[in-house]
Amino acid sequence: MNYILFDGDVRKSLLPFTYTKPVADLRVGILTIREKWEKYLGITTTTVTEEYLEEKYPMVELEENILINASFCPTNSLVEKVKNLSKNEAIFKGEDVIAFFTSDTQEEINFDEYTQIEFDEDILQIKNTWDIFSLNDKAIQQDFDLITEGRTSQPIPEGTRFLNKENIFIEEGAEITFATLNATDGPIYIGKDAIIMEGCVVRGALAMCEHSVLKMGAKIYGATTLGPYCKVGGEVNNSVLFGYSSKGHEGYLGNSVLGEWCNLGADTNNSNLKNNYAEVKLWDYETGRFAKTGLQFCGLMMGDHSKCGINTMFNTGTVIGVSVNIFGTGFPRNFIPSFSWGGASGFTEYKTDKVFEVATIVMKRKNIVFDEVEQRILENVFEETKQFRNY
Repeated sequence: MNYILFDGDVRKSLLPFTYTKPVADLRVGILTIREKWEKYLGITTTTVTEEYLEEKYPMVELEENILINASFCPTNSLVEKVKNLSKNEAIFKGEDVIAFFTSDTQEEINFDEYTQIEFDEDILQIKNTWDIFSLNDKAIQQDFDLITEGRTSQPIPEGTRFLNKENIFIEEGAEITFATLNATDGPIYIGKDAIIMEGCVVRGALAMCEHSVLKMGAKIYGATTLGPYCKVGGEVNNSVLFGYSSKGHEGYLGNSVLGEWCNLGADTNNSNLKNNYAEVKLWDYETGRFAKTGLQFCGLMMGDHSKCGINTMFNTGTVIGVSVNIFGTGFPRNFIPSFSWGGASGFTEYKTDKVFEVATIVMKRKNIVFDEVEQRILENVFEETKQFRNY
């Protein structure tokens, strides 16, 4: 069977992260949503997404297909139901379709003509940006169970202090030197060739993907994910870094999500709690205004390729778009549109030629080419986000 993951209605609620990638390629827990589905299904998937992303994320349609809503994370029982779908059958969770069978001859989908199968078990769904960190503890546990089942961890190195050894899994090539690992409140997964330097204190749940690094003396609280090649120092609580991003120095990051190729300068701090303990509001790209999150703790949402200078301070509930460069003293505004350059004293438009120049240098350091495909994606994001750059 051919499986296709589609963005669905949640894409706009997951901006700025879905400006540069499909919903399926968001990371929550240890794996991206696509990686979760492919591991359960035992087969590769393709994607239905925005037209300008199709060059990088193409769709493959065969005679018979099952389309899966990428906002839902798989479970064993759900995957079993998906695999058993046949013609004119669909799986729903309340009003939301999870998956449905289709053929290449169908011109349109009318669910009134489908047999609707209700999935009544608990399931993780990523509907808003803040779900990425608020559901990360459950996602890490699910991925940990999936990845480690029937496997044996590498031994915990001498000199490492630890609690709940059975909740710690170390992949081949990982290095840990004189660290403290407490897996009492959640699992600790240390990926291939990851490094935990001297003096780090970790409280699970923690997911370190391949080649990620915890720098000396880092303090990590629960439900945190370091994507591939991420570097982290200082103090981090309940945050997700997608991949190739760095918070390499002192400073606090809490209840936050960083996209790919982001960098936080030394002593950058974010607030995750308002002084009056009120509910946090976040910028809503769809309505063009700030919307309630229902959360008391909510920090920073930073899109791909964005960066900030040393000693930057972010207010509670700050949203930063794609390819933003922030510097200077004071608190920048709570919503900074994509392709902006500046800080608390004001912003100007960050020209694409300068953006491409920086991206080329940054990605080359990881032996990845910033090619014309990536360039065209950012050019589309630049045009799509012009409406917000009213400085």
